[in-house]
Amino acid sequence: MMAQSRTSQSRTITLSTPQPDIAVLTLDMPGKGANVLSRSVLDELAEHLDALEKRSDLAGLVIISGKPGTFIAGADLREFAASLDVPKSDVVAICRRGQALFGRLSACPFVTVAAIDGIVLGGGTEWTLGCDRRIASHSEKTQIGLPEVKLGLMPGWGGTARLPRIVGLGNAVEIVTGGESIDAKAARLMNLLSDVVPPDDLLPAAIRLIRAEQQSGAWREDRVRRAQPIEMSETELGFLGATASGYIQQQTRGHYPAPLAALEVLLGGAGMPVEDALSMEAEAMADLFGSPVNRALLNVFFLGDRNKKDTGLAREVKPGHIDSVAVIGAGIMGQGIAAANVRRHIPTTISDAMPEALRRGVEKVLEEVSYNKAIKGPDAKRVVEFGPLLTATASEAEVAAASLVIEAIVERADVKKSLFAKIEPLMHGQAILASNTSTIPISQLADGLTRPERFIGLHFFNPVRKMPLVEVIRGRKTSDETVATVVAYAKRLGKSPIVVADGPGFLVNRLLLPYMNEAVQLLLEGASVKAIDRAAKNFGMPMGPLELFDVVGLDTAQHAGRTMHEAFPDRVADSPLIAKLVAAGRLGQKSGTGFFSYKNKRKRAELDPTLDELSRPLIGSKSQFTEAQMIDRLILPMLLEATRVLEDKIVRDARDVDLGLIYGIGFPPFRGGLLFWADTVGAAEIIKRLEPYKALGARYEPTEVLKQMAGKGTKFYN
Repeated sequence: MMAQSRTSQSRTITLSTPQPDIAVLTLDMPGKGANVLSRSVLDELAEHLDALEKRSDLAGLVIISGKPGTFIAGADLREFAASLDVPKSDVVAICRRGQALFGRLSACPFVTVAAIDGIVLGGGTEWTLGCDRRIASHSEKTQIGLPEVKLGLMPGWGGTARLPRIVGLGNAVEIVTGGESIDAKAARLMNLLSDVVPPDDLLPAAIRLIRAEQQSGAWREDRVRRAQPIEMSETELGFLGATASGYIQQQTRGHYPAPLAALEVLLGGAGMPVEDALSMEAEAMADLFGSPVNRALLNVFFLGDRNKKDTGLAREVKPGHIDSVAVIGAGIMGQGIAAANVRRHIPTTISDAMPEALRRGVEKVLEEVSYNKAIKGPDAKRVVEFGPLLTATASEAEVAAASLVIEAIVERADVKKSLFAKIEPLMHGQAILASNTSTIPISQLADGLTRPERFIGLHFFNPVRKMPLVEVIRGRKTSDETVATVVAYAKRLGKSPIVVADGPGFLVNRLLLPYMNEAVQLLLEGASVKAIDRAAKNFGMPMGPLELFDVVGLDTAQHAGRTMHEAFPDRVADSPLIAKLVAAGRLGQKSGTGFFSYKNKRKRAELDPTLDELSRPLIGSKSQFTEAQMIDRLILPMLLEATRVLEDKIVRDARDVDLGLIYGIGFPPFRGGLLFWADTVGAAEIIKRLEPYKALGARYEPTEVLKQMAGKGTKFYN
């Protein structure tokens, strides 16, 4: 065991010398689960370097984290948010200060090594890039990334200048403009890491690396090389720029400026000395900082951060523990829910009234949990690991033995209630019964239950493996403990639960239906299928509303629409076109035709001329619409319904609305959320935009919430 000969204390960074000529700076932010780079931490680093640079007895310096599984989670984004309105010159100065500080690590008179265990992101990664060498643990938690583009920014503390000089320009372009993290194995292959070792060997390995570098002198040669322009022909540079730019445009559809800005800096800085490249980076970062997209994406980050800490209740309630789960219904939703549980090592029972459906369901669950991205197929080791956690049964008693039973059968209240009547009496007193219903009021389903306080809605979204949102719907008699337990359980699955009061459509479907119905109404007023969906996608939606009908299934949408029509007949029309398409067997993707045709090799949406034959008799006098008008027609009814959701206290906070729509339907993150977007437009302007649509009725009437906000000049985000 190495002796610690000297120690000096500071708030986050501790200096120690495990060997006389080896210094170690250990990051361990008090009271935090992860280290973040705040101004005070950067000040501490500067103070330590001031002292260490004066020493002539050091062979090397190791930077390491005192928090297992996390090195540095990035910059303190709350400090970022507080600085959004500073002058551009201040942003440039902040960037230059960080660049210079990290640059000192590769100017010290000794070898510097970052010893990484776990996650290192953003400014933390840029810190490590300032070091001569990086070494990491082979833990699955080790992930290295520069995700700034996901916040509408780009690396500003040296990432665009230093990374390409270490891993090559092509690799750097992929990492910086994509914003995705890479694991230790991938980082080692591109020479970002010098070695990958077991976590408990991390510090000794870093010290061994320092000894080897001192002997070889390679670190000094690399310092000289990395200060120079990158050697690359104009042809290579042009090809990389063209292919990367085309890919970025395809992925972002022009809504996210940061990746292209970062690409320009990476390509431009490659042909310059590193100091000039750093200066270019700072100027470009300042252009992005505080932009509308940056503000919106920061808001999305804070929405997610808030959700992680939210218990779903106004008061503190200790949640119960879910140690086993049963899923009734082995269809697509049941399979997804079961797989989500098995993947988190929760013993799971799956059941279905149809033996063949159960067999197929088990097969699909095992297929999903055993999939290995690295080999692009099932992994036998994962089958062995996860297989014993899954039990298939037709026995109601086995199902009822679980501490949480989730019903995921046909969307019919009578069928669900019949099932509950059989299952609930067999369940133990503390078990929770949940329904995955997407539309049926929970209080209605709870009628007749012996323990309605232990009954709750648990609405997963399809596909479960991809969709982070879960609506936790409490009925009139659902207890706080049940809510707290289910919220904690959903987070254990890696989901983002939002607690929603009972009501037609709950949260997401209640807001989604006005958007989808308005698309059909536009079609009946003469707008084309192509123009409607293009307008929605140009606003930023992941797909158009008419294609979304086809994905959901027109029969499913018809059922949900009827539920909403019965609840809000003055605002939600029972569309004759949807009924006609369903009657004709045009159910969407699952039948091959809906609003689009999918009868092609790739089964992708194509315009279908035969749709005109069905829709033409229902179309009155045709109107002409600009794209801006179509966007207003699609988005404003959704916004008005959101204000009614707040009036009805369906959710506790406006931020729940925004997170629900971003995570549930893919509302464009670069807008920051529906209500965040409304704040950027302003309540008074929204009321002005509603004026031309007065004749369309109640669905376009400004609500009291909106009128009061317009009068007072207030916002949803106060």
